Order: sequence, then structure tokens, then C-alpha cells
Amino acid sequence: MAIRMDNVGIAVRDLEATIAFFTDLGLTVLGRDTVSGEWTDTAVGLDGNHARIAVLQTPDGHGRVELFEYIHPEAIETAPTLPNEIGMHRIAFAVDDIDESLAIAARHGCFPLRGVANYQDVYRLTYLRGPSGILVMLAQELPRT
Repeated sequence: MAIRMDNVGIAVRDLEATIAFFTDLGLTVLGRDTVSGEWTDTAVGLDGNHARIAVLQTPDGHGRVELFEYIHPEAIETAPTLPNEIGMHRIAFAVDDIDESLAIAARHGCFPLRGVANYQDVYRLTYLRGPSGILVMLAQELPRT
């Protein structure tokens, strides 16, 4: 049986703000749609499912993120996920320049949780809160010496 990762889906409070954040980091919008109807109720498991969606892709073409903003049922606000909570809690991106990426994130009001760490002189990395409280990890591979 063949299997491949297709995308990561993230429910957001403000679709346009979240698209702006991810496109400024370098992703491109592949498509947008508004979905509803019996097929979405069945697929998602919510009666009356109605959402605005956008699919974004990383520049290398391998990673995709599907963002969805619920129109119905009403989105449920929860406390932001903590890094040590069980379950899916972050999306990670390899970046060429973490300082430039952090400057872009800062223009969206998104800052590192604590700072930028150096992992064994292999990576500089950090977690930050993106739009809708999404945990985003940015990691820059360091040159080998």
C-alpha cells in the first residue's frame, strides 16, 4: 500500500490574516474555495459543515497546509496548545534565514515563545505563536564546520 503526506489542516479564526502570514514566509496559495453540503458533513463529521478554505504550498512543492475558517458550525475557541500537550500541536518549517523569517513574523505580531536556540551547532530554531495561536517552529540548518 502506497501512502504519502498530502497536507496539514489547521482551523483558523481569520483566514485572510493567516494566509498573509504564511505567504509572507514564502508559501504560495494553490487554491481557495468555500465548501458545504452533504459531502463535507460526511467527510468532516459535522452537520451543516460550511467553511472557507485555502491550500498553500511550500516553495519546494512538497509541503502543503490547508487552512479553514468555519462559517458553520461556529468555531470553538480553546486555549492555545502548549508544546508538551498530547496530540498535534505545531507545524515546522526549514528556513534559509531564521532572522529574516522572524522579522516577517514580527510584522504579523508573532514572536518567539522564548528566543532562538542553538541545537548542537546543527540548527538555530524557535517556536512562535502564529495567527490563531498556531505553534510554528522555524529551523535554520547551520553550515557544517
